[in-house]
Amino acid sequence: MRGWWREISGLILPVSCGGCGGPRAELCEECCAQLLGGTPRRVRPAPEPAGLPVVHAAAAYEGAVRSVLLAHKERGALGLAGALGKALAGAVRAGAGRAGGDGPLLLVPVPSARRAVAARGHDPTRRIALAAAGELRRGATGAQVAAVLRQRRPVADQAGLGARQRQVNLAGALEVVPGGERLLGAGRVVLVDDLLTTGASLAEAARAIGAAGGAADGRAAAVSGAGQAAVVAVSPVAFEINRNSW
Repeated sequence: MRGWWREISGLILPVSCGGCGGPRAELCEECCAQLLGGTPRRVRPAPEPAGLPVVHAAAAYEGAVRSVLLAHKERGALGLAGALGKALAGAVRAGAGRAGGDGPLLLVPVPSARRAVAARGHDPTRRIALAAAGELRRGATGAQVAAVLRQRRPVADQAGLGARQRQVNLAGALEVVPGGERLLGAGRVVLVDDLLTTGASLAEAARAIGAAGGAADGRAAAVSGAGQAAVVAVSPVAFEINRNSW
């Protein structure tokens, strides 16, 4: 019935694929295969910023995957969140063993700037994280979204900035909201973002989790002073800065 209804609604309200622009499907089979058909794997940007957790990605940021992400993020194709969440869930499964401890997985989205959320009309990373948590629960993995990070000061637009400039731009920019420490202690922390470029955002998010005492009880993961990551950072799509990592 669901497929039949999509066919009928596609005739009344024209729909195009977010990946290739083809008609009558929000995500065609070929583009869905590009997004979900690969094996999640570890990726490492070059240069790698200090404090970057181990990152697992579901797909490379190219072709249909890039188009789908941009359609959801910038053009408001919210129906694509389900497929992107499913991709993210696969990456979470691939890397969640590094989170350690007990309890459910706590997917902590890297926050977007308020002005960006207002301009887009939604928070794409949080929306994808919610879809991923639902996918994990359907697979009998306890998971929930813990949106406990926020920006504590304005940051410049990251577009056009190099790796070092991004690190400087984001240094000390994030913090855990009041009361968030208690929530982080209730499970295994998994940082999530929609796109990995230089790794600066994920490194800053991991620092903020650690600064809030996230590792105090050994359950909420954080980055240690020795640079070994207990937080698992996961991105549904990762930019191939270093092709040898794929």
